[in-house]
Formats: sequence, structure tokens, C-alpha cells
Amino acid sequence: MKELSYENLIVEIDEKVAVVSFNRPKALNALNPPMLEELVDCLQTLEAKEDIRAVILTGAGEKAFVAGADIKAMAEFTPLDAKKFSGYGQHLMHFIEDMSKPVIAAVNGFALGGGTEIALACDFIYASEKAWFGQPEINLGVIPGFGGTQRLSRACGKARAIELCLTGDRIKAEEALRLGLVNRVVPHEELLDAAKAVARKIASKGAVSVRAAKRAVHAGFDTDLRNACRIERDAFALCFAAKDQKEGMAAFMEKREPNFTDSLE
Repeated sequence: MKELSYENLIVEIDEKVAVVSFNRPKALNALNPPMLEELVDCLQTLEAKEDIRAVILTGAGEKAFVAGADIKAMAEFTPLDAKKFSGYGQHLMHFIEDMSKPVIAAVNGFALGGGTEIALACDFIYASEKAWFGQPEINLGVIPGFGGTQRLSRACGKARAIELCLTGDRIKAEEALRLGLVNRVVPHEELLDAAKAVARKIASKGAVSVRAAKRAVHAGFDTDLRNACRIERDAFALCFAAKDQKEGMAAFMEKREPNFTDSLE
């Protein structure tokens, strides 16, 4: 497996959990094409590693998770350039959602524009009390391009999403928690420990059932209830083809902790 070394990312792996930090702190970790390309490569590599069971995305430095896209890189875009850039970013967001491993956003500061979009593409968000969210693209004469108009409305409702997209307002972590964008807000210095703790808890479960639960939720979210329940039924049934189902139920009956060993394949 290739070594995970990048110019714009820091990757640390410990106890089946990979922590990927956006590493352009002088630019508040703003997204530019090289960083996006590295992130795609990094996540594809982590997806293929069976010993990695959870991924955390966070920002290097004290101020930002990702403070939007690099405006200097976009300023001279033609409409065709913009369409390609948006398409590439949306492909990345879809890939994050489709990963078999859970992806947790640990938002340590500004998550604006593309930062909010990346966080929303993750399975859930833990935020520092110093975190800020928003879609300020309207202030630049454009709109979100990496799925922000769509995921934001699904997360907090159409009216609130429209308000945020049209005003460009920023919201603090506690407001994001109230709106349902964020799962948990913690003291700044405890953020990464909290994210690692929940990632390790998930990593201790059976890989097959974790993947099945994630896919069932995502696949069923935008369909009607009956078809969504059919998706759940099929995913539930497939769990019984895995050794971890036998181990989990045997451990329950024997009153012991389960020892899950199944690979992702």
C-alpha cells in the first residue's frame, strides 16, 4: 500500500482510525485544486485499506477546518472552468458519502463555503465551540458549487438553507447544533479526542454491519419509506452472511464482549 504523504494534507493512523488534516494553515486551509486532488487520492487509498475502520477529517492550525475555496484560484475561471471545478468537488463529496468506512468531520474552526460542504458530506460532525459554519459564496457573486445548496437544505430544512445561502451569514457551533447540522459541540481542546473516541467505538464494531448501516441510511434517505425499508431489509439480510453476525449473537448469549474480525470484503 502506498505511503500517505502529501504536501497539503497530514495523515496519521492509530488504532484503525485515520486522521486527515487539511494543511494550508496560512491560507486557513482554503481548498485549491492540488489539495482536492490529494484528498481524492488519500481517501481512495484509505478506502482500500482493510485495517482502517474510520476516518476523521479536521484542519491543521488553530483557526480553520476549511475556510472555503481558494478565491485566487477561481477568480479567472471561465464558465467551463467553473463547471469542471464544481463537478470535481461534487465527485469528491459523493465519494465521501459512499465510502464504506464512516467519515467524521472534526470542525476545529472556520468551516465556510467548501468547508461546510465537506463537513456536510461526512457522516456526522463534531464541532469545537470555536467553529463557524456558513455558505458565503453569495458575497462573491456566486453560489455553493460542491453540493452546499442541496445538503444544507436536507440537514436543516429548505427555508433555513435558502436564508443562509442568500445572506451569506455565518453561524456559530451552538446554532449549528440547534439546527441539526452538528451532532456535538465540545471545548476546543477536547475536539480531536472526542472525535477519536467515537471513531474508535465505531471501529470496534463489525465492519460489515457498519457498512450496511451507513449505506442503508444514505440509500434510503431520498426515497419513499416503503422502498427505503426494502433497502434496510436487504442490508439486514446480508449481515447474516458475515461471521461477525454469528460472533455478535454468540457473545450476547454467552454474556461476553464480541470479538469482531470480519474484513470489509
